Amino acid sequence: MIQRVGLIGLGIMGSAYAGHLIDAGFPTTGFDVDSAALERYAQRGGTPAASPEAVAAESDTLVVALASAGAVEAALFGAAGAANGARPGSVILDMGTFPLELKRSVEERFAKGGVNVLDTPVSGTGSQAQTRDLVVFASGDSDAFAKARPALEAVARDVRYVGAFGNGSKLKYIANLLVTIHNLSTAEAMVLADKAGIDPAMLLEVLGDSAASSRMMQVRGPMMAAHRYEPATMKLEVYQKDLEIIDAFAKSLDCPTPLFSASLPFYAGALSDGRGKQDTAAIVTVLRERAGLPAD
Repeated sequence: MIQRVGLIGLGIMGSAYAGHLIDAGFPTTGFDVDSAALERYAQRGGTPAASPEAVAAESDTLVVALASAGAVEAALFGAAGAANGARPGSVILDMGTFPLELKRSVEERFAKGGVNVLDTPVSGTGSQAQTRDLVVFASGDSDAFAKARPALEAVARDVRYVGAFGNGSKLKYIANLLVTIHNLSTAEAMVLADKAGIDPAMLLEVLGDSAASSRMMQVRGPMMAAHRYEPATMKLEVYQKDLEIIDAFAKSLDCPTPLFSASLPFYAGALSDGRGKQDTAAIVTVLRERAGLPAD
């Protein structure tokens, strides 16, 4: 039986998922509040729907790729929300990064109708999503995971089942803590190189395959070297939500995060400079200003 996959949210990440699923031969139905995104999806070969409810009614597996808690609530439980169309036995993949309380609330509400929700956040940027270079941290019911695994494998390089519902999000918080630090460390290195008269492009070439490298150096270093932060693979204004979630999660466990905490002012500084729509690589501009280098 061919698995029908629905998509709610066709932005940077959701559109990438849609493309991979279409290429893998999955019949897909999708919805987005942005009519332009829906049109691009149709041109890519997907079937547009009029509402999340309509998507859910046509789906065995439903991918939810939304950027805010408000969008999740409206898309899933609003007047034409997915909860009205989801069929018993279907599986919902919550691919977003949100507080555990929200994820558990979604799981509990759908469980009443016999619908399984899996906590399946991903590690990777928008550009990595385009090239299917993501890692999925899947958690929740193991039978539901087995059903949804083919769809997950279509959109990711690696799919990891990590146990009980919520473990996926916990791992994502920790992964993003490291991303936050590594992004800033790359920016710091780039600015120091500039001040020392080292060509940033040469820095990336020489250090990119050394013990000093990181995925953030490989993914965001070229953006910093080129002083180009658009199109964003992760917008600063969206990532701010992730930073707040990680900070609250660590504080709830009374766990010190000194390097992460020290990173936060640089992200806040880039936001206050009006760079919210730009990629998180734009934090390098805050360091460049402090170092007395020309503004980007």
